[in-house]
Amino acid sequence: MNIEALPKDQKLITKPNLCRAMDMTRSGVDRLLKTDPNFPRPLKFGDSQQSTCYFCVSEFNAWLEAKLAERGAA
Repeated sequence: MNIEALPKDQKLITKPNLCRAMDMTRSGVDRLLKTDPNFPRPLKFGDSQQSTCYFCVSEFNAWLEAKLAERGAA
């Protein structure tokens, strides 16, 4: 499957790659998950606690745009 062929709203990013993109640690992303109710929730494709977490790129981009808008309105 060619990931580039997926529509933008269906692309997923792993938690480590999200951390790199945000320049945050895993614990920083975990803190956002606990404290920010609007932060995108991860997807897991397995029952194991160690299953890889994925985030929807379009949901993350929408969250980021909302944060930027909040900053601009303040």
